[in-house]
Amino acid sequence: MINEYISNDKVEVNVKQSAKDNAKYCGDSYYFITTESYFICVLADGLGSGQYAHESSDAVIKVVEECHHLPIEDLLSECNSVLLNKRGAAVAVIKVFFETHECQFISVGNIRFFMYKPSENKVIYPLPISGYLSGKARKFKRQTFSYEPHARFIIFSDGMELKEIKSYISKSSSIAHLSEVIWNANVAHADDVTFIMGSLLQ
Repeated sequence: MINEYISNDKVEVNVKQSAKDNAKYCGDSYYFITTESYFICVLADGLGSGQYAHESSDAVIKVVEECHHLPIEDLLSECNSVLLNKRGAAVAVIKVFFETHECQFISVGNIRFFMYKPSENKVIYPLPISGYLSGKARKFKRQTFSYEPHARFIIFSDGMELKEIKSYISKSSSIAHLSEVIWNANVAHADDVTFIMGSLLQ
């Protein structure tokens, strides 16, 4: 199991991940990075499980590591291209721009994303695009919305069945504590699963 936590002056992120039946390969892969101007987080869920699912999701992450500066539509196109002749993957990307307080989002497949706005006591849930990335040509349309400092977000693969999102994400407890509570209450370990929870501090 992976349990990763990072915190800086811009974001706080906690990631938990486990492979189906504690197998050697996890079909999910993730990546995030904070720069001076933006934060980007990507979660890729390779179809199925095992080595070939991992190869697909890992190929996506390697593209993101090199090309995260691109507009997210172009980034998704690059990720799609690298999956030609591979098993394919569901992919979600969120890119946050600190200066404008703008959040851009694209999700293809069954990866879920939620963002909580404290001042409005409101949860945003942008809908994903159906299907998955497989190398076949397709167009990507980003969704854009504003966020406020200390907004929290959750992104997770389909190995988790998370209910009552707002009751969790709106709590004042720390990200690390909430991540532990959510993980223990909602993961059955019958599939690869990745859970990412974060807070946008600026």
